Amino acid sequence: MASTVSTRPPRTGAGPARARSRPSSVRRPNRLGGISGWLWLVIVLVPIYWILITSFKTQDTYFATNPLVPPGSPTLDNYRLVIESDFPRYFLNSAIVTVGAVVPTLLVSFMASYAIVRGSNLRVMRASGSLFLMGLAIPLQAAVIPIYLIIIKLQLYDTLLAIILPSIAFAIPLSVLVLSNFIRDIPRELFESMRVDGATEWRTLWNLAFPLTRPALVTVAIYNGLLIWNGFLLPLILTQSPNQRTLPLALASFQGQYSINVPAVLASVMLTTLPILILYVIGRRQLLSGLTAGFSK
Repeated sequence: MASTVSTRPPRTGAGPARARSRPSSVRRPNRLGGISGWLWLVIVLVPIYWILITSFKTQDTYFATNPLVPPGSPTLDNYRLVIESDFPRYFLNSAIVTVGAVVPTLLVSFMASYAIVRGSNLRVMRASGSLFLMGLAIPLQAAVIPIYLIIIKLQLYDTLLAIILPSIAFAIPLSVLVLSNFIRDIPRELFESMRVDGATEWRTLWNLAFPLTRPALVTVAIYNGLLIWNGFLLPLILTQSPNQRTLPLALASFQGQYSINVPAVLASVMLTTLPILILYVIGRRQLLSGLTAGFSK
């Protein structure tokens, strides 16, 4: 019997030919985006550079030289003047107001967000969430007079507590919105597994939801801390004595009748900004993860 020989041509060239036919993806540099980023960086850094170099100038040198030229003989007299002008008291008042408002805001907002997302009665929880969101539609400027009258009735005028309580009230709505959206993204299976293990709602809140929501909590804390630390309207309306001044109000003390000590004001601005920079350096990773968490899920 004659053996059959296969005459089928080999298919060795099909793979490479097919691979060559695929279009190769080449990354093109986004030059317009790079130029825009560098331009924005220059726009941001120039005012910071001006504030820094001006804080080391004397008042006479500031008006006689180019504002963007570094001082020939830097001086610390402006920082000494700021510290001697009762700056530590103003710094302590701002720290008390910020911490006293941010901590209760985080606690109330976190527990309210958990109740809204994981509550048993969905209709009541949704209505509560809508009630919190209504606070975003009320600007602070529109509620200044009612707040002033309430503080007078409570006999809290010219105290730090008069600034803390309204700050908490206006910080809660946005905090609840951010935290509730973050808690809603946590998988249901994790909550159900905690419930199967016999964990109570209180234990689930602090052992499961709290660690997973930490980036959002840091984000909310830094955002509210910035707003309250730089707040000007509430301290202006609800305080009167110099002992209750916060740092934004203290900047006005360097303004005279006919002129302003610009280097001293900018030195106080630099001292005021230091806590915010330190807070950002400590929590920048969790802040960025909290801001981008909603886009990565």
